Amino acid sequence: MGSAVPTVSDAELDVMKVLWSGGPGTVREVETRLNKRRRRWAYNTVLTLLSRLREKGFVHADKSGAAHVFKAAVSREQLLRRGLMALADRVCDGTASPLLHALVEGGQLTAKDIAELRRMLDQMESNE
Repeated sequence: MGSAVPTVSDAELDVMKVLWSGGPGTVREVETRLNKRRRRWAYNTVLTLLSRLREKGFVHADKSGAAHVFKAAVSREQLLRRGLMALADRVCDGTASPLLHALVEGGQLTAKDIAELRRMLDQMESNE
């Protein structure tokens, strides 16, 4: 198994979602956006979450202005990919097929999802 991938707590994920949807922001701006999502945290809590995310490499901080501006350093897809790879390592001994089977058999895929999956598989096959 590979090196440990930093995890993201539920609270940190809420902060990431705000940065993904609204773009970069100061601590105060992120706090305001979280409040609109019914997450009422104190300024210091938001600052702590952003600092942790920065330490883990998920967020960048621009310190050139009076207030630090934080922005997502990874996309939602990148974070999801990292998490799924870590899960595959931990639960499935590094293979992704059990994860894929679970998603397909879970019945959560829409017709659009299936078409996209087919397209991706066709593309992978043609690249071999």
